Amino acid sequence: MIDFAAELAQTPALYPQKYDAARDAVYFVRLNEAAYRAASFLDDRVLTPGMQGAWRPFAEVASATQGAGGALPLHFIFHTGHVGSTLLSRLIDEAGGVLGLREPLPLRTLAEMSDMPGGGETFEARLAIFVRLWRRGFPGTKAVVLKATSSSGRLAPAAMRAAAGSKAVYLNLKAEPYLATLLAGANALVDLRGFEQERSRRLSAAIGPVQPSSIGELAAMSWLAESLTRARTLEMMGPRVLALDFDRMLADPGAALAGALAHLGITAPPGFAASVARSPVLTRYSKAPEQFAYSPEMRAQLLAQARAEFGGEIRRGLKFLEQLGARDARVAAVL
Repeated sequence: MIDFAAELAQTPALYPQKYDAARDAVYFVRLNEAAYRAASFLDDRVLTPGMQGAWRPFAEVASATQGAGGALPLHFIFHTGHVGSTLLSRLIDEAGGVLGLREPLPLRTLAEMSDMPGGGETFEARLAIFVRLWRRGFPGTKAVVLKATSSSGRLAPAAMRAAAGSKAVYLNLKAEPYLATLLAGANALVDLRGFEQERSRRLSAAIGPVQPSSIGELAAMSWLAESLTRARTLEMMGPRVLALDFDRMLADPGAALAGALAHLGITAPPGFAASVARSPVLTRYSKAPEQFAYSPEMRAQLLAQARAEFGGEIRRGLKFLEQLGARDARVAAVL
């Protein structure tokens, strides 16, 4: 990579794909504007055979970004998982002048760092540098909108404080459609088990130990952990965060998108919001648009099937939440 420092300060073409906290080093790859736009995930799935990359010490990265000029507005999409965040990100991309960063892997690493006792100053210093990196744009970029992973929502207040002037949209669903959505997934149990330990720890810290005894209760625990994290962010960050329900977004995508763009201060072309209902983005599976058709109507059919097949587990999960809500006002408030 030629003239690393100068190029790093000027363009997002050098993308910080991962951060190794143990080595205190950042791995960079090259991405052009089209690659950013195509990527549903900026984690290891963005890596392709033959793609060249290089590790750089964090100190070198920090020094290079000192000269970064023209920092763009940086905003966020946080969400509770499986609630249309990728769809919203892609629709915002359509407004023009927006560089969408979908699930950059370093944010997940930083969230893990924030959990470690005694790592406050180190974590904050690293987060500040990544915010500088995420604020870079291509010549036509007017704003950057970063979509986090669901579990990285616990980092929302810190990320927004680090990004001066940032705003966020925080997506969620009511408990029942959320449980149906999770249980409809082909890899539901794998997904739930993968996040179980971290979500259980976070939930236990908030309301005390919880012990789900079925897949429905495990799905309910996941919804509750992320919903309480969302509620905490809304409380801490106030009007800087717009709460958005995914079902309401699908019911009137034009109005929902217009509200999100206005909140983020992003100007779209005249008539853009009104045309959203006809957007081809709404007819494809946002996480793999090149492979799968998907629409609000297809989603409704899959949820109906999930309710028929997993009705017992959904009821167990809802009862689990009701019992927790009866003993804790914070749970009752999000139900």
